[in-house]
Amino acid sequence: MKQNKMLLYALLTIVVLSIAFSVATYNTSGNGDKEQSVQPSVASTPGSFENLMEMTAMENSNNGLQLTIYSGNFALVKEKRQAQLEEGYNYIRYSDVPTRIDPSSVILEDTGDNGISLIEQIYRYDVASKSGLLETYTGREITVYDPDGKQYTGTLLSYRDGLILQTTEGVISLSDTSRIEYPDSGDLLTSPTLIWQLYSPISGNVEMLTSYLTNGIGWNAGYVIKTDAGETTADIEGWVNINNNAGTSFDDATIKLMAGDINRQSAQKAYDSVVYEVPAEEAAAGSFDRESFSEYHMYTLNHPSSLQDKQSKQISLFSKDNVPVEKELVYDSWNGDRISISFTLDNSEEKGAGVPLPAGVAKLYQPSSRGQLQFAGEDRIDHTPVGDNIRLTSGYAFDITGEREQVEYDRIGTNRYRTTSKITISNYKETTEDVVIVERLYGDWEITESSHPYIKQDANTIEFEVEVPAGGDVEVTYTSLYNY
Repeated sequence: MKQNKMLLYALLTIVVLSIAFSVATYNTSGNGDKEQSVQPSVASTPGSFENLMEMTAMENSNNGLQLTIYSGNFALVKEKRQAQLEEGYNYIRYSDVPTRIDPSSVILEDTGDNGISLIEQIYRYDVASKSGLLETYTGREITVYDPDGKQYTGTLLSYRDGLILQTTEGVISLSDTSRIEYPDSGDLLTSPTLIWQLYSPISGNVEMLTSYLTNGIGWNAGYVIKTDAGETTADIEGWVNINNNAGTSFDDATIKLMAGDINRQSAQKAYDSVVYEVPAEEAAAGSFDRESFSEYHMYTLNHPSSLQDKQSKQISLFSKDNVPVEKELVYDSWNGDRISISFTLDNSEEKGAGVPLPAGVAKLYQPSSRGQLQFAGEDRIDHTPVGDNIRLTSGYAFDITGEREQVEYDRIGTNRYRTTSKITISNYKETTEDVVIVERLYGDWEITESSHPYIKQDANTIEFEVEVPAGGDVEVTYTSLYNY
């Protein structure tokens, strides 16, 4: 009996010690954890962005906004903003960025050298819209009213083909609604926003410079060329056309235009969009300052200008009067029987425009017999440096035609043959006209006979210059020997 009591006491002791050990273990591993302060990871993201610190414009309104616009339909944006930071990790919002921004291009610079560093970036482009709201609130409770004013409150299950709600009375489907109420919209954005996690070793108001690339902003040059009645001189006006489809507006910006072909990988395709034309900006001719940049040319508008979203703006680039011009009538059999009208303008510093001309479309105007300017055609010109010539084709002559035929072909050896070609220029005008005939030859060639003198322009091109009498014809024949 005594042994049984001792055994019972021993068992009770073991049970008590086991319980005590379990409690101690629980307090150490469970409750102890709950009482400790958990430090968040530096990369942790807040569940809501409603109360984040906003980067604001500079107090002196000098935000240093700069746009460097490239002809490839993209731009580099630079802007200064300020934010109130606490020592340690901060989340801040950078709002009103373009919808076409390239988030991977963002550069954040601490202008005060305070040691502030960017840890993480989030690009929020889920701007508030009906479909966006419904997608956001799928799985959450909303209140819906049908056209008769009846109210339904429940969890939104789907919105693709009408609204499907899980209510206390069951699942209902609504194909038509008059109003939808959302319990909380604090996390919704009205414009695309960058959200940054920054580390700051100091507390206080800091200034930062942000740079990024955005698509949807482009520029091109356009030219208006007005010749005199004798077609010997011309007045040239250069214009810049800027289009903004980036998804935001830029106010009082310093605008720079980069002329040249900049290489980009996987450039985004420009979206079709409505662009509203605005009148040409009233500025003195030559309102851009030009400078060389690497292998390109950069033009800086010498006064701030605003560029609204979905807007096209024209600004004067330069103006030059009495530029020497030479008119040519050119027959090239590649154009069929048509005679092209070509104008060559001097772009030297002494006589011509004397400035590097970005590629663009040149519109030609000429005076009629009554002295009224009429549109006479247009052509695209390439980037033209100072000292080079501007050459454009305005159209094709109405009363002058050309015809080419091969009148002989002889094979005179295994690798040799001889051809004879005839070009006929017919002039139906009442005045004598000069025409340039362009002929193209290939391989190893030699002209053995020719009815008219010619000029060898390059390894594959010769030119004849002929005078065609009023109401008459001119025939040019030549024989070529080819070796291959």
